[in-house]
Order: sequence, then structure tokens, then C-alpha cells
Amino acid sequence: MPPVLIFSGFEGIVCRTSIAKAGTDMTSKGYLYVLTAAVLWGITGPLAKYAFSLGIEPLEVAFWRCVIPFFPFAFQALRSRRLAIARSDRPAVLAFGLVCVAAFYGVYQLAIRAGGAAMASVLMYTAPAWVAIMAWLLLGERMTPAKIAAVVATLAGVAGVSGVLSGNAAVSVSPTAIVLGLISGVTYAMYFIFGKRLLPRYTTPQLFLYGLPIGALALFPLVEFHHKTPGAWAAIVAVCILSTYLAYTFYYAGLQHLEATRASVVATLEPVVASAMAFMWWDESFSLMGYMGSGLILGAVVLMIIDGRRQTPEPEPEPNPAPTA
Repeated sequence: MPPVLIFSGFEGIVCRTSIAKAGTDMTSKGYLYVLTAAVLWGITGPLAKYAFSLGIEPLEVAFWRCVIPFFPFAFQALRSRRLAIARSDRPAVLAFGLVCVAAFYGVYQLAIRAGGAAMASVLMYTAPAWVAIMAWLLLGERMTPAKIAAVVATLAGVAGVSGVLSGNAAVSVSPTAIVLGLISGVTYAMYFIFGKRLLPRYTTPQLFLYGLPIGALALFPLVEFHHKTPGAWAAIVAVCILSTYLAYTFYYAGLQHLEATRASVVATLEPVVASAMAFMWWDESFSLMGYMGSGLILGAVVLMIIDGRRQTPEPEPEPNPAPTA
């Protein structure tokens, strides 16, 4: 919550300086939140891969990812006593549950099975490009040269990390994989668009209090349940709590301080974290192109941070309110 500042005489000068510093602090905090979310999202792949190796189907992982995090989100919403959704926003919340929860969770898992993790990751991380376009059209955000350059670098970097640019023959390319991967990218991008529209009025727990059950109900008819070992349950619960509940909590906290495009690019550190985890857990390693891709992603993040600070205007005192009748 921003501090209450009073402008009067010399105190006004001090307060304006405090506002500028507070704005920088809020922006830095936003980047920290999104980076934390990226790390938590980055461990999703290794955990899900472990669950798959124990006989769990992708859509079942997606289903439990809707069910289990519902309870901590519901507890937060009840504790804060913020439960109601305005009638005018209910269609948007319904769409959030269907598109951002059910469709993204399910389609992304199916894309991994259809084309492999590398192809699915590349196509999902077309999301920054979708976000840049949708944020420009729907949210009125400016398309600066730095944003365009960072989005291009991010897409190239993710392609390099995934092994596509190195000509990895293990990557399976099929029309089904391409279509599913692109749909996962679009649905992933919609997180940023819906969040930017709804978060000014609702908290993260409020949104997921309704979005997760909607997603679970949409996925339930499609799920084939299997017997789960304690190890499989542990992987599922970790995906649900760490990579879903905590990751989204941190991400949406950061989105309140950052533009949608900037947040989406910073969040693409996820494949770097995932690759490091895969190396430690599954002994997977990068090609030279993969390491170059990692550098491009990190460079895009730095570019967005520098551009964000340069574009932040110096705050001025608020004008007097207009007279009312």
C-alpha cells in the first residue's frame, strides 16, 4: 500500500522525492516477484516428467493442478472476506477459468506428449509476442523499440534453449504438435491480459477461487484416473502448491507493478531454470546454441529492466479534483 503523502511547502519537495523512490522500489519489487514465479514455474517440467514416468496421464496432472491449489486460495479469500465478483465481471472470470486454467493446463500437457517438451516449450513461449500484440490492442500499452527487441530476443532465446535452432533431430514436428503448442502459447498469454484487466478490482485468491473450479469441471470429463504411488502424489502436490499456488501468487503480485509485456518477458526465465533442473535431475545438457539462447533470454530481461527505468516518468503532484455539482 503506497504511503500517504502530504504536499505543502518544503515538505512537498521531500514528498515528491519519496514518491519517485517509492515508484522505483515498487518496480524493483515487481521484478523480484515475477522472477520468483519464474523459478517456481521452472520446476514444473521436471516434477511433471517424474509424475509421467510413474504412469500419470497429462490431463490428470492438469486436473489436480486445478483441485489442490483451490484450497489455499479459498482460505486466503475467506480470510480476507473478499469473495464477491461483480455481475459485469462474471463473464470475464468464467472465460479466465475456461481459457487460462482448463485450456492452458490441458493443452500444454497434450502439446508435450504430441511434440515433445522442446517443441511445446518453444511454441508456448510465443506468449510474449501474443502479449505484446494483445496488450497494445486491448490495454493501450505502447510498443516501444525495446519491447519489440526484447520479445524477438526472447523468442530466439527460447528456441535456442529448446534445441530447435541447433537442429536437434529428437524434436518431433507434426501439425498436431504445432497447433497444440500455438494454442498453449495463446492461452498462456491470456493470463497477462486477464490479470491486467481483473486485478485492479480483485485479488489473486478471488480470481482462482472461481477460476480453478471452472477449470476442474471443464477437465473432469476428459480425465482418466490412475493409481498413484506416494512418489506420484508427491510430484503432483509439488506442482500444485509450488508451481501453481505460490507461483501465481508471486506473479500476480508482480503484475500489479509491471506492464503486461515486461512481466511476460521476465517470466521467460522459466526455461532457463527448467533446463538447470533437468541437468541436475535428468542429466540433460545444452548444446552451444542452447547456452546462447539462455544468454538471449537473460539479455532480454536486462533490456526490459533498463528500459522500464528509463521510461518511468518523474511523478508530479496530483491536480486538484474537479468541482462537483
